[in-house]
Amino acid sequence: MGKLKSNPAPGIERQLALQDALDLLRGKWKILILRSLYLNGTIRFKDLLETSKGITPKVLSNELKQLEENLLITRTVNNTKPVTVSYALTNHATEMLPVINALIEFGLKHRKKIMSA
Repeated sequence: MGKLKSNPAPGIERQLALQDALDLLRGKWKILILRSLYLNGTIRFKDLLETSKGITPKVLSNELKQLEENLLITRTVNNTKPVTVSYALTNHATEMLPVINALIEFGLKHRKKIMSA
């Protein structure tokens, strides 16, 4: 029989959870993509590219693939001519919206503080 692994201490567990969340959202674009999907609902790749100013199609494709692998978005191939692909948030991803909104609020306060310094 295999040896049972012991659970990490509560403080370590929280640190690992934080690291997981940071790894999940690491990069310049993932949070912005999630916010765009939240604001626009289901959206096609082309439209998502237009709403994410400065991102290249290759980078957007890679970011979307990672978000889909992590169960934060769904990818739907539409039976249209030409074929289009659309993306939407999963229910799991909507749990992250308060975090994104908190980051926005902090960013607004931080910008104001820096501008007044």
